[in-house]
Amino acid sequence: MQKYFFILLTLLLTVACSNASKKKSETEKPLLTVTIEPQRYFLEQLAGDDYSINTLVPPGTSPETYEPSPSVMIDLGKSAIYFRVGDLGFEKVWSARLAENNPDVKIVDCSVGIELMAGDPHDHVHDHGDHAGQDHISGSLDPHVWSSPSAMRIFARNMLDALVKTNPERAEFYRENHRHLSEKIDAVDSTLTALLTNAPSRSFIIYHPALGYLARDYGLRQHSIEFEGKNPSPAQLKELVDLARREEISTIFVQRGFDLKNGEVIAREIGAELFEIDPLRYEWDEELIGIATILSRQRDEQTD
Repeated sequence: MQKYFFILLTLLLTVACSNASKKKSETEKPLLTVTIEPQRYFLEQLAGDDYSINTLVPPGTSPETYEPSPSVMIDLGKSAIYFRVGDLGFEKVWSARLAENNPDVKIVDCSVGIELMAGDPHDHVHDHGDHAGQDHISGSLDPHVWSSPSAMRIFARNMLDALVKTNPERAEFYRENHRHLSEKIDAVDSTLTALLTNAPSRSFIIYHPALGYLARDYGLRQHSIEFEGKNPSPAQLKELVDLARREEISTIFVQRGFDLKNGEVIAREIGAELFEIDPLRYEWDEELIGIATILSRQRDEQTD
């Protein structure tokens, strides 16, 4: 009798688990995937609670060198939409593989319509003019559009259009969310303009050139420590130090997850301050305002 009891109990548990699993799958939200955390900041405000949103690149990881694991690609294949930044790191290759293996996943390039800059700036070695342009590796484009509120207006619109097309019944909800998000972007733009208009130096140094669009939009000049994706040679480092002295640069940025050593060397040589920043942080607005505040507060320190 005890044997039959255990068989019956096992059957009941199996049915219960099956029903629970079915119920869970019926109540699970559809999945959307983005590449980096700043995208999730925008998409969550547009989509509200309609979707679960997955970020491919973990915090503290460089999207330029990130390689998705097979399990990550499986989760990506379950998404209704994959919102890629544009041409960031692995995106082109993996988007092609995703389209081939999971044709039902819609792939949205969020940078469509944005005027992209040439990429991999290393103007501290080749350009000593007084214009705001930069020398670049031929054919490459700078994907770091999220440092520009102006570019993110277009970026957010691309996200909105994809949501409306995928779920037209919720179109007005998404459009209303987009109106609120646009107001936030405008507020960030106004704050950055107020902070950076009278920044004491129009130039700054950064380890990896991730703030090119910020520099372009607000009349600043970005000089990167990294040279063509690599640490600089001693000769290149000396040229950067000489340039920093000429331009009286007092601010050096190093992104979270990058080695501080070269930045510390330059900071000591030119008497600049070194700041660790995180342009890939979820709190997009707070991070940009924090960066602008660092640049603007140098003015206050210099006038003390």
